Amino acid sequence: MRVTSKGQITIPRELRDRFDLGPGAEVEVVAAEGGALVRPTRAVEAGRRLVEQLRDRADGGLSAEEVLRLTRGEAD
Repeated sequence: MRVTSKGQITIPRELRDRFDLGPGAEVEVVAAEGGALVRPTRAVEAGRRLVEQLRDRADGGLSAEEVLRLTRGEAD
């Protein structure tokens, strides 16, 4: 495999099929003995990463209590 100028690699089809790595699949690259390891990201880790990315980005002017009422479907 060759790394492109954008840092991309192509994972061989056999491995994509074996590990169910379709379009949009999340993977992580971690340091391993003698090199790097590419592995599928577990859903919990992906969700945690998404929450971290979105944290403190909402600016709707609502209080936490108002947001909870809206998400619960409670009327004012």
